[in-house]
Amino acid sequence: QGVRSQNDLILELLNKGPITPMDALTKINCMRLASRIDELKKHGHNIATEMVINGDTRYARYHLIG
Repeated sequence: QGVRSQNDLILELLNKGPITPMDALTKINCMRLASRIDELKKHGHNIATEMVINGDTRYARYHLIG
């Protein structure tokens, strides 16, 4: 079975709903979600990026489309 890649774990999270960098950090210890999302997009996954602004905080929320 082996160790699953961060990309596999991110896809698993995306299949359950939108994820944010904080989700990725707390759930799968991924500190570079944007880079992993870029890799997944290059492998043909349709992922939308939504920018969330909450007061002075800005972050991305990623959604798997289809």
